[in-house]
Amino acid sequence: MNLQQLKYLCAIVDHGLNVSDAAEALCTSQPGISKQIRQLEDELGLRVFVRQGKRLTSLTPAGADVIATARRALREIHNLKRIAEEFRGEDAGVLAIATTHAQARYVLPKVLAQFSMRFPKVRLVLHQGNPVQVAERTAAGEVDIGIATEALAEHPDIATLPCHRWNRGILVPTGHPLANERPLTLEAIARHPLVTYDFAFTGRSAINAAFAARGLETNVVLTALDTDVIKTYVEMGMGVGIIALMAYDPAKDAAFEMLDASHLFAASTTRLALRKGAFLRGFVYEFIALFAPQYRRAAVDAALAGTATASDGL
Repeated sequence: MNLQQLKYLCAIVDHGLNVSDAAEALCTSQPGISKQIRQLEDELGLRVFVRQGKRLTSLTPAGADVIATARRALREIHNLKRIAEEFRGEDAGVLAIATTHAQARYVLPKVLAQFSMRFPKVRLVLHQGNPVQVAERTAAGEVDIGIATEALAEHPDIATLPCHRWNRGILVPTGHPLANERPLTLEAIARHPLVTYDFAFTGRSAINAAFAARGLETNVVLTALDTDVIKTYVEMGMGVGIIALMAYDPAKDAAFEMLDASHLFAASTTRLALRKGAFLRGFVYEFIALFAPQYRRAAVDAALAGTATASDGL
């Protein structure tokens, strides 16, 4: 048994039991992977996969346990490498973060600027995606940290830290009649075409829930993956925008008015995610403290150990 065989096992499962796709992802040959898996099954004395001819159709009951154990083994090997890196030089390395556009564009710049000044030898890598992708990348160990609003708390393989609460505003062109509504109501907003986030992004479920609770139908004419695109189409007059309040900058967004809608929508929580069982470099703890000062090392370790409560940090 060797580590390569364990990697092959996990890759096959991650690619929907398609050995050819797994081989392509690992830059190796399909026959080579198949041979290694057969050898591993012979050594273990059991079958990991159910086969129909040459095609893998499912995991055997024993195979499911084998895969879970292989994933733990690979995580621990990864942790060993990080421990070595930590003791060779705590101020150098790579910090990979998966996050959404709103966080990358409007929240992280100041934090990353501070971090880079403190750790100039650490290379920063940002992976943008929707919250589900952020959760999956974090759980797979492809990144050190995931930051998003949706999806993270439900993923079984990651621990999450609730960091910031935020709400939404209604973005309209300067002089738009909606700006004269006092008080601003959901009924008034629903009379206009809406431009807002794609359902998977940035608390869209809270927007839908608010209108549904009042029995209001909305005319969502366009959804987008990031706030800057929403602003473009609001400026064109396609509709009024529903965006995160943090995404509005009075100096840069002089063409718009932002109407605070915090009283209309339930607040959302930005969470920071870490893969359970991961060994964190010292500079990862420092980044977390910059992003959410309420979390020092002991609180982060408690979350990883599963002893922190859901309300910790807020």
